[in-house]
Amino acid sequence: MTLAHGDEPTFLVLDYVTITRDPKTALVVAIGGDQRAAGLLQTAGGFRSAPGPRGDYHRLPHSLPVEEQRQGATGAAHALLLAGYSVHLDPTLNTLATQGSDRQAAHRHLEQLTSLGSDAGNDRQVAAVLTEIAAPDDGLLPRLTQSLIATWASWGRRLKDTGRDPQVAMQLGVIVNKLSTLTWQIDQVRNDVDRTGPALQTHPRPVSTAPSPLAAPAVRQR
Repeated sequence: MTLAHGDEPTFLVLDYVTITRDPKTALVVAIGGDQRAAGLLQTAGGFRSAPGPRGDYHRLPHSLPVEEQRQGATGAAHALLLAGYSVHLDPTLNTLATQGSDRQAAHRHLEQLTSLGSDAGNDRQVAAVLTEIAAPDDGLLPRLTQSLIATWASWGRRLKDTGRDPQVAMQLGVIVNKLSTLTWQIDQVRNDVDRTGPALQTHPRPVSTAPSPLAAPAVRQR
């Protein structure tokens, strides 16, 4: 740090690095930083350089187990912080975030939504609560649906690979389809409440009621 323009200091600001999981590909990616940051990502976290539409970025290998992805992301973030970089690390990739604290945070969020829904004094406030619950991709129910799909698909494959009847896993797939339908209906109620929202759709898309144990259940998207 040096002083310039009187008493105002001039700071050395290093590039900002974001480490997160891409929602479309499920890849753990790192964006931003300079050549030194790239070296730290590769040596401390096991990231690999890859070409992107807006320039090179870094990602972890496709085949890494989830826990190893979290370890690599956390290790890289700490190395970057120690080197003076500003870093945003997705909380789901932080191995120092305990399961208990994650659960407590989730419970607090649900309690807050319960309170907001109970105290809602107009339609716009009701729509805000329903948005948190059923918004495509980022709402609570769509995220729950994705968790169930991941569990269902892995379970069904394991049962089939070991020669066991996958019927019980298929039941979970049917439930996921029903949950997807209910989520879509809640989203339509939200759109009806909030007249400034997207235009109402008159009919939902058809949902498969008997999913294959090797194919993910149909999930509604707007």
